[in-house]
Amino acid sequence: MEKPRQGFAGLWNISFGFFGIQIGFALQNANMSRVFQSLGSSIDDLSALWVAAPLTGLLVQPVIGHLSDRTWLGRLGRRRPYFLAGAILAAIALLFMPQSDGLLMAALLLWMLDASLNISMEPFRAFVGDMLRKDQYVLGYAVQTAFIGAGAVVGSLFPYLLDQWGVANVAAAGAVPDTVRYSFWAGGAVLFAAVLWTVLTTKEYGPEEMRAFDAGGEKHAAPDLAGRSIAPCFVWMSAGLAVALLVDALGMEKEVYLLGALLAGYGAASLAAILLARAGRRDNMLAHIVGDVAGMPPIMRQLALIQFFSWSALFIMWIHTTPVVAQYMFGSADPASAAYQAGGNWVGVLFSVYNGVAAIAALTLLPWIARRIGQARTHAACLVAGAAGFASFLVLRDPQWLLLSEVGIGIGWASILAMPYAMLASSLPPAKIGVYMGLFNIFVVVPQLLVATAMGSIMKAFFPGDPIWTMAFAAATLLVAALASLRIRV
Repeated sequence: MEKPRQGFAGLWNISFGFFGIQIGFALQNANMSRVFQSLGSSIDDLSALWVAAPLTGLLVQPVIGHLSDRTWLGRLGRRRPYFLAGAILAAIALLFMPQSDGLLMAALLLWMLDASLNISMEPFRAFVGDMLRKDQYVLGYAVQTAFIGAGAVVGSLFPYLLDQWGVANVAAAGAVPDTVRYSFWAGGAVLFAAVLWTVLTTKEYGPEEMRAFDAGGEKHAAPDLAGRSIAPCFVWMSAGLAVALLVDALGMEKEVYLLGALLAGYGAASLAAILLARAGRRDNMLAHIVGDVAGMPPIMRQLALIQFFSWSALFIMWIHTTPVVAQYMFGSADPASAAYQAGGNWVGVLFSVYNGVAAIAALTLLPWIARRIGQARTHAACLVAGAAGFASFLVLRDPQWLLLSEVGIGIGWASILAMPYAMLASSLPPAKIGVYMGLFNIFVVVPQLLVATAMGSIMKAFFPGDPIWTMAFAAATLLVAALASLRIRV
């Protein structure tokens, strides 16, 4: 039995909630450092605060994916309860965030916001696989990407537009400006309304229908962990301990402690799952998640490598574009100078452009190319376009010409948000699409950890005072991802 084809209205309704979720992410990404510093945070502490947020998503997404695969609440459905719960919690966090009276409160609300956004976001990825036929996956994820781009543009421009309309953009020491305050409140309202639209306009297929679509359906069988050796668990924990010990010994950035904790935590979780299985307790969430990590489908492993290099380039861009543009295009590396701040404002424009390009490319370019040369080659071509955009930073010095660079980066960004998920969803067992989409997030977070720590050390050692070379690293990693994409067979 085949799922019915979705028309434009159905595709819109399925993913419209992502528009609101991305507004929340955009407000978080653009303003949280400003909030922290307004409340007294040292600039040296910002990285630690920021890395903690994606780690929250790393833990939340597999758990929510596992639970949503097994949820059915009648008329409310399987994924929609998580959309709604996450949206309510995120809206509350956005409401109280600009009211924070101290750094601790703001940090806790950031973790709540990031966790809540991930509670909603992860099931949206699986929702496309639930609701669409396989021949509509590319279009479905392209529509989702278009909403991501549109939401990023709107969320990023909120404070700027309010400033233009005369809302106060400065505040007394220890307070958040009204532009940020009103942006968070408006963003929370839009986020909740957009997610509610999807909840109210989309009816999920019930368990019986899903089993019929899946030719009888797969059972949620727990992987057999009882016979597995516990030796690799101690290897993972030892690796985590070794990383932690090297932080002080080599003078590494303190955020590397989080990477060590991640390695040790996976080893401890694997050990606990194996011991529970040997005690006869095999059917539990920990056993399922640990077993699913080890039992990832082959195409997921290939896509994981592509994601690792792709997202490494993206995090390099988000961290280093402002110093690059300010120093090389506006002539100042001093954050206190007017030229540096002008460069920072221009980076906001550049980021809006690549997100806007991504929204347009996702709906027009990606489906058209994918029908002609296939999904893997389409992804490779788009990544090459993104690499060209990054490489152009090495030769361009007129900031206006960087708008052209952002076109290439926007095309690459559109594909990164759509094509890997379309290829992955086509190859996953429907009964586990939620947990595997959650586990796929690992390969988004790990490169962020490495870039946030290793890139700074590399630049200090080999290119001190020359941040322009970070763009060369970004271009190179995207080219590696493009070559890896050509090995995919869907």
